[in-house]
Amino acid sequence: MMSTALRGRRQAELWRRLSEVNDPELDEPVTNMGFVERAEILDNASVEVEFRLPTYWCSPNFAFLMLDGVREALEALSWKPAYRVQLQDHMFADEVNRGIAAGKSFGQVFGEMTGDLDLTALRETFRAKAYKRRQEAVLLGLRQAGLGDDAILAMDLPAFDATQLAGEEAVAQKPRYRQALLERHPQIGRGDGVFRTWEGVPLTAAMLASYLGDLRSLRINMEFNGALCRGLKQTRYKQAEFTDGEPTLVDFILDRVPPAAGNAPAVNS
Repeated sequence: MMSTALRGRRQAELWRRLSEVNDPELDEPVTNMGFVERAEILDNASVEVEFRLPTYWCSPNFAFLMLDGVREALEALSWKPAYRVQLQDHMFADEVNRGIAAGKSFGQVFGEMTGDLDLTALRETFRAKAYKRRQEAVLLGLRQAGLGDDAILAMDLPAFDATQLAGEEAVAQKPRYRQALLERHPQIGRGDGVFRTWEGVPLTAAMLASYLGDLRSLRINMEFNGALCRGLKQTRYKQAEFTDGEPTLVDFILDRVPPAAGNAPAVNS
């Protein structure tokens, strides 16, 4: 029987690992998005995870990428438990869960369902979006802290690490951008600028305004999708809840808004 203290440590480790799994489109932890319905350590030290996306028809590609991230998180646990992951209420849930129950690996299940789809290439596409979103937050935070563009673009890693950023989002994204930068450009060393495009081109003052405009468009799109996902997840199993008597965007998307009285069809007398 597992002691209470040991269970508590392992439960904390489990949630920490799961929090490192990001929604690939939104670059936000699946735990923050509410996609992990249950993560439990059983008495035999095995782990059960139930995973639920905001809608029944969420892109299966996103589901596969996130579930593969959950697999990696569980396999990284220090006590190397047996584990069971179930996808709930998704159009491919039966196929995924049946394959896993049959002892197939995630790779086998995904391969059978995706055919020729290159999940590695898809994952790389979303890594690029995450890199850019984190980079924009850091650049804006440095500007907000009073640094000029020339000083920002001249930063190498030691200078970047020592610099304080302004703004909650920038502070949160600073270590995440550093991680993404070194994963993408591991050759960067002392003296090399830390602000460069995904392709590796160092940013210059002349290109910064246009570049930030592109990053802003990307962020707005990601923030909209994130807000929509949260709304869909929150209302999926509830009745429509209006704010100040008015329906929200989610209510319209879910077709939960009754017709206005003035638009009701005429009734023949």
